[in-house]
Amino acid sequence: MHASRSPLLVIYTGGTLGMVETPHGLAPGDNFESRLRDMLNTLTPARRASLPAFDFLATASPIDSSSACPSDWQALAALIEAHQQTYSGIVILHGTDTLSWTASSLAFQLQGIDKAVVVTGAMHPLEAEHSDALANVEGALRFAAQPELQEVALYFAGRLLRGVRTRKWQTQAEDAFISPNYPLLGELVDGAPVLYPGRGLADHQRGAQRFELPDYRVLGPSPVVRITLWPGMTARQLGSMLLDDTVSGALLEVWGGGNIADDPALVEVLAQARGEGKLVAAISQCPQGRIEIGTYAAGQGLMDAEVLSGDDMTPEAAMTKLIHLLAQPLSDAERRRHFLTSLIGER
Repeated sequence: MHASRSPLLVIYTGGTLGMVETPHGLAPGDNFESRLRDMLNTLTPARRASLPAFDFLATASPIDSSSACPSDWQALAALIEAHQQTYSGIVILHGTDTLSWTASSLAFQLQGIDKAVVVTGAMHPLEAEHSDALANVEGALRFAAQPELQEVALYFAGRLLRGVRTRKWQTQAEDAFISPNYPLLGELVDGAPVLYPGRGLADHQRGAQRFELPDYRVLGPSPVVRITLWPGMTARQLGSMLLDDTVSGALLEVWGGGNIADDPALVEVLAQARGEGKLVAAISQCPQGRIEIGTYAAGQGLMDAEVLSGDDMTPEAAMTKLIHLLAQPLSDAERRRHFLTSLIGER
């Protein structure tokens, strides 16, 4: 691996790619840096020679992706902020279960970043036969070294996606992630990173670096609830989740282009939540496409309750954005305005 003017930083947080086989199943393995460098040395001489140099940093304790929470996202963003000026790009190695959630939250916290932050993981451990881990790490390193990439992105199975637009869509397939409402940022072609013109955030929303690193912990462990409507849902059931005193906001997953049941009692619960100052937004249960609240009469109740339109955002983006806005000292009007504004290409 050749030296460069400024190396990359690889931050290892845990995940399947760092696990090893034990008599009791997969478990976190030790000495991941040396294991990773040993595996990278198995690449062909030409690929090794063109691979960016990197420093390695592991979090104090592995993050169980399935148990990750807003305080973990906050700690990771703070770690990136503390080191990013020293490096030309950053790679985050992370478990896949909540990889899209972490990528989305980092994008909101690291607004205006002028270099690449590429998150990746693997469906199989690094040393497993036919593992995807080495290829994903190699591709993430190559894209993180591209100065034209200036945002949080997710690399997986040869494809680079905007982090805040991604979802995990497969439980076992190696191409596990999709970007349902935004095209790929790039792809690895014959081992070389190719960024597609006009799709990166640097082409649309450049400006002064404006990191926002609020303290998510003040909101409690779960300040925003995610409520998927179902046929026959009652106002009492909706209220039991939405009107809880520990809840500051909610994401409603509604039908089609922005519809709910024709039930005044449901709308009354939504209006009560609005009256209590809760930040309530809606997206479609359909994975592709946007909602347009009020297009159909069945969506009029959402308008009456002043529910915010999430447009075509993913659930991960909408939830992390609500948490991010609630953690900041903003007025209700400012939070609503910011939610309806595309801050980092999330809508």
